Amino acid sequence: MKKRVSSDEQLMTALYTEHYAVLLSFISRYVRDRHKAEDLVQETLLRAWKHIDHLDTEPGRTRSYLLTIARNVVTNAWRAEQRRPHLVADEAAVNAVPATDNVDRMVEGWLVAEALQRLSADHQAVVRAMYFEGRSVADAARKLSVPEGTVKSRAYYAVRALRTAFEEMGVLR
Repeated sequence: MKKRVSSDEQLMTALYTEHYAVLLSFISRYVRDRHKAEDLVQETLLRAWKHIDHLDTEPGRTRSYLLTIARNVVTNAWRAEQRRPHLVADEAAVNAVPATDNVDRMVEGWLVAEALQRLSADHQAVVRAMYFEGRSVADAARKLSVPEGTVKSRAYYAVRALRTAFEEMGVLR
């Protein structure tokens, strides 16, 4: 029994046989690895097949359409490559990099941020002004447009609320 071949399959077979070498040559200008270039040609043809209804089969237009797809595929591959970390094979360079452990700092920063979120907006403003920005009580009062006594009071209650928040979060200080 003979398998019936659809017109889309025939068109893709024709695209492959007519344009594969041109696409490989085009992509090889940008990608030095032959196997990767062949993979990108396959990706180009796959994208063309997914959007076969957009394909204009007039002579000249098909090739420019495929080259446009190929350019996009190469660009996407390049961008993906740039996002990946590059491995360093130089042992001396690897050993020269300081190995500081910032995990504890990151966790503490997250805990403080989480505890601050549990405060009222007024208490958050006083804590930010006095403890993060290093303002004096008088400067904080001017910035927040409240009396100095209010800043002192809010700072006192904010610290108590932070202590309670840390205890609720299981952080013992």
